[in-house]
Amino acid sequence: MEDLKLIVLDNIEDFGNKTNACLRELNKNDKSYIIPIKRDRFSNGEGKIKINGTVRGKDIYILSDVGNYNITYDMHGFTHHMAPDEHFQDIKRVISAISGYASKITLIMPLLYESRQHKRKGKESLDCAIALKELEALGVNHIVTFDAHDPNVANAIPNLPFENFYVAHDILNKLVEKEDINNLLVISPDMGAMERARYYAEILHCDVGVFYKRRDLTKVINGKNPIVEHVYLGSDVKGKDIIVVDDMIASGSSMLEVADYLKQHGANRVYLVSTFALLTEGPKKFIEGYNNGLFDKLYSTNLSYVPDLIKNEPWYEEVDCSVRLANIINTLHKKESLKSIFDDKEKILKKIDRKK
Repeated sequence: MEDLKLIVLDNIEDFGNKTNACLRELNKNDKSYIIPIKRDRFSNGEGKIKINGTVRGKDIYILSDVGNYNITYDMHGFTHHMAPDEHFQDIKRVISAISGYASKITLIMPLLYESRQHKRKGKESLDCAIALKELEALGVNHIVTFDAHDPNVANAIPNLPFENFYVAHDILNKLVEKEDINNLLVISPDMGAMERARYYAEILHCDVGVFYKRRDLTKVINGKNPIVEHVYLGSDVKGKDIIVVDDMIASGSSMLEVADYLKQHGANRVYLVSTFALLTEGPKKFIEGYNNGLFDKLYSTNLSYVPDLIKNEPWYEEVDCSVRLANIINTLHKKESLKSIFDDKEKILKKIDRKK
């Protein structure tokens, strides 16, 4: 494993260190796989990256969290918080600094850059596809992501391996361990998340429902038609423990409105489940929602940045995915089949059966 190396950007340092530790445990050695890098900024905000280690002939895995808004730098006398565009630029700087010396470059973006701008309506930019084409042109050999908003965006790079992993089993492992699972109903907060909700329901051997978001198509607010009403389609929620499943929570307004409806119609416990808890408007409305009894727990992963302020809340449960990522990296490096990682359904089914 001497030629396996990680380049961990500062936006995913904690998770990268955990993954490094898992790799050491998997391969039974005490050597770090991480190549140190230095990220500098000129006073006007322009940046550069220097790699402080050898990459020649190495199998390189670059880890970056483009959603980490807690990385800052000083520019023109004020503190600037980095946005996804800037994190993506740093990824390109790392690839450029490698200068073609690596034997292979695999980019791991757990939160796929511009994944919500994956298709075009009218004269719009097609940002996710453009970004993937850029990475291919720069020399990336393999892309790994988690729970992509629309995996079909991989069609933009038909000749480049694109692996999209789901974390349903990781989340269910934690949820089954912590909660009662004998009177469940899984619900999708909108039509787009229905396939994901159905998968959870199949694993848990329970029914599934869905909310239809009725929007005011005459208005556009913050780039979207505002939601007028959530219409529920499904079996009675009264007395049920509910799991509401989605790939990401942005502001969280829709999730909380769904939770409010469920509680008003007699639901027992309500668990919110999401791969990425972005909470773009902060935790205030979730704190209020929890205190008002709208939901009981929010389960989400450490694949993208969540501040300690939220992680320390009694309603937040973090699901660690570092072991899964270490197994993915190890398997890719050894050129083995990923089937066992994609298809580990039996393990969680056995755990659920034991719990029931």
